[in-house]
Amino acid sequence: MWDLSSSFVFSENDVGKNRALASLQKLQELNNAVVISTLTTTLTKQKLSDFRAVVFTDISLEKSLEYNDYCHNHQPPISFIKTEVRGLFGTVFCDFGPKFTVFDVDGEEPHTGIIASISNDNPALVSCVDDERLEFEDGDLVVFSEIQGMKELNDGKPRKIKSVRPYSFTLEEDTTDFGTYVKGGIVTQVKQPKVLNFKPLRAALKDPGDFLLSDFSKFDRPPLLHIAFQALNRFICEFGRFPVARSEEDAQKFISIAGNINECLGEGGVEDINPKLLTHFAFGARAVLNPMAAMFGGIVGQEVVKACSGKFHPLFQFFYFDSVESLPVEPLDPIDFKPLNSRYDAQISVFGSKLQKNLEDAKVFIVGSGALGCEFLKNVALMGVSCGSQGKLTITDDDVIEKSNLSRQFLFRDWNIGQAKTTVAASAAVSINPQLKIEALQNRVGPETECVFNDDFWENLTVVINALDNVNARLYVDQRCLYFQKPLLESGTLGAKCNTQMVIPHLTENYGASRDPTEKQAPMCTVHSFPHNIDHCLTWARSEFEGLLEKTPAEVNAYLSNPSEYATAMRNAADAQAKDNLERILQCLEQEKCETFQDCVTWARLRFEDYFVNRVKQLTFIFPEDATTSTGAPFWSAPKRFPRPLQFSTTDPSHLQFIMAASILRAETFGIPVPDWVKNTKMLAKAVEKVIVPDFQPKEGVKIETDEKATSLSAGSVDDAAVINELLFKLERCRNNLPSGFRMKPIQFEKDDDTNYHMDLIAGLANMRARNYSIPEVDKLKAKFIAGRIIPAIATSTAMATGLVCLELYKVLDGAHKVEDYRNTFANLALPLFSMAEPVPPKVMKHRDMSWTVWDRWILRGNPTVRELIQWLKDKGLNAYSISYGSCLLFSNMFPRHKERLDKKVVDVAREIAKEDLPPYRSHLDVVVACEDDEDNDINIPQISVYYR
Repeated sequence: MWDLSSSFVFSENDVGKNRALASLQKLQELNNAVVISTLTTTLTKQKLSDFRAVVFTDISLEKSLEYNDYCHNHQPPISFIKTEVRGLFGTVFCDFGPKFTVFDVDGEEPHTGIIASISNDNPALVSCVDDERLEFEDGDLVVFSEIQGMKELNDGKPRKIKSVRPYSFTLEEDTTDFGTYVKGGIVTQVKQPKVLNFKPLRAALKDPGDFLLSDFSKFDRPPLLHIAFQALNRFICEFGRFPVARSEEDAQKFISIAGNINECLGEGGVEDINPKLLTHFAFGARAVLNPMAAMFGGIVGQEVVKACSGKFHPLFQFFYFDSVESLPVEPLDPIDFKPLNSRYDAQISVFGSKLQKNLEDAKVFIVGSGALGCEFLKNVALMGVSCGSQGKLTITDDDVIEKSNLSRQFLFRDWNIGQAKTTVAASAAVSINPQLKIEALQNRVGPETECVFNDDFWENLTVVINALDNVNARLYVDQRCLYFQKPLLESGTLGAKCNTQMVIPHLTENYGASRDPTEKQAPMCTVHSFPHNIDHCLTWARSEFEGLLEKTPAEVNAYLSNPSEYATAMRNAADAQAKDNLERILQCLEQEKCETFQDCVTWARLRFEDYFVNRVKQLTFIFPEDATTSTGAPFWSAPKRFPRPLQFSTTDPSHLQFIMAASILRAETFGIPVPDWVKNTKMLAKAVEKVIVPDFQPKEGVKIETDEKATSLSAGSVDDAAVINELLFKLERCRNNLPSGFRMKPIQFEKDDDTNYHMDLIAGLANMRARNYSIPEVDKLKAKFIAGRIIPAIATSTAMATGLVCLELYKVLDGAHKVEDYRNTFANLALPLFSMAEPVPPKVMKHRDMSWTVWDRWILRGNPTVRELIQWLKDKGLNAYSISYGSCLLFSNMFPRHKERLDKKVVDVAREIAKEDLPPYRSHLDVVVACEDDEDNDINIPQISVYYR
């Protein structure tokens, strides 16, 4: 029964069965491509030679030493990982052999820079454009390419750099006799393999070296835990069992054993064996807790991948961790830890039945049912959260399951694709623990669903757990939790990285109090005319895809559905955007209207010519290669790259692939059947050769945007209104020639369907454009990653993040912990790195004898008038001069007419000014009051809730 506290593959029906056999089917369901087998007989050393990596979780130290010696000395070495989770304490040990090669130590893309100048010196100074700061470090190796002038550096030879500054570095090479640098050039970091010499376990136990730290406030903890885990092994060998939970006698025996081991270490031992900590260790040693299993499962899972791939730096070699702060603060009676013969007995042995009851009766809101959401559901089901008669778990997510989700959202299976995430996840969680009280919703959380997630809903919650993938949704939930004073457990992942943040009422700052810097966006003119990397090309390709295949057909349908209403809207707008919309509609329905598939091929061929030939000719006509700026500097200096038009050829497979994808998708928007011959290269080439491509002559006076601050490529003019009227007249004439009921089919970009040609077209657009500008091209998979804006996500970091959060959930539901007991975490499994710290307390504001933080909300009941509200604040020494409700100004002492509102109820003024009815589920409204003290200093006071019912 104790296994049910930590393992999601077991059910109560499996009690008494062999663990390996009981888990086989559920593990196999996760991925049919992985062959899973079981071994239920005694494991021999020779059997280990069948494997490249082995993980041990439940064996004695003596057996571990025997197996590790065999693995370490085997040729080739077998990667050996040993891990244990004992209550709130855990450890990992890795030995990947005497000479293990790491091919990529951090998993980051090689850093690059765009060269601005190189001196003919010894050593040479290399300066880069100030577009982006350099990410190089002293001692890095780099290679150069595309340099004009100093061509000697283009030989592909890695060179060492030093004296790295934000936009320059020194090259350890004499370039005095090299050619003079003219222009251009890319410098790229070269990743160097690293060879690690792992010690075998036998040697590492005696000389562990540097421990991987997780919490710098516990820098002296790993050496003590190194002893504690050895002492536990000795206790089990001596007594044939684990220490009994809450047995002071067993704890003393355990402490004595630890003391003996420490004495034998001599100067290598610890000064203080910390009996209190070791007592906690002994009390919970038999229990495997789900959050600890999730965390260590994530860490060890990533170590297995490192062992098999050489990607990312392995853990070298011991890691120890504890979360004793998760224990209840108040002392409990030993009887509270007595087993109840339930699935939670392991957890009760550590935390007691009182906290278990708090877990079971909690009302929890999980926002999101993706990778994090699935892990959280599994965790809370195993912990017994919301499994009691008073408990309830609400989960919401408006998304459906896609194939790409299956790599990390482990509650979903192949047969669930297309179904609502929350429904499937809730059902899977109930199968893990049938006692779970769960409601699955498909609503997005935001202002538009406050009728669903209303005041009563938020007020009845115990805790909120975010499992979101975007900042805006996080900020909204943060504001709701701030308003209703609910704990919010926040986490996120990015590839091998993860972070957790605890937002605890009155103890910590809120999520929105600190923000990451916004991601740098490429200027619009760079994307449209001056790309210098593949990301720019893919951003442009995605934009063109949406414009051609989604937005324009949607605009066509909007016009055809109600021509007069659409025309009125365009006339009222009378701007450049309205003009562009009408021009696109007219072009689509007149000049570029398709009735046969050959028309679609023609359209695709002319698009190629427009994009990759004519536009480039026009750009280089306006800005020739020797063009200069107003200051006399070369216009085409770094980071700009001078483009050259392409020459279309039916013998170039990439050209034909572009035509095929573009024509198929164009046909789809017009509802034209796609013939089989389009996939035959020769027949498609014949169809393309029929297309007559008109000659193109660049025009004088064409405006090409070069201002990096511009947000629009089309400028308005005084003639817009007249042009719009003329376009509407032409459109009306065109509409009369269309078949009755004609509509187009807008295509919404879908990256995960490999048969829909969406990524074929986007990759084709991006790579042809890259070819124009001599930018290295990418394959479809890389294009999908960038254009699909895929956030890298893996199961390992997700499991670790949710495990860490659930260790904090124990503290929240205990309810008596101080801010110093909580932990925020940043971790990177690729390095590996763990950084845990206390949350930041909220900023405290003071006035007279009052103090408040962002968590406070002042409440005024009795349906007051504006005057009564002002007087209420006056009594606190605050002079109100402005009262706002949302974006509406209810009162300001600057406006004499506002005095008429003083004796009106605040709620009536709000109804009158906002011109909207207050929701029936609301009994109060929130106003923001600007105040100053008697010395005319502005005082930032909390939001005021004015109750009118």
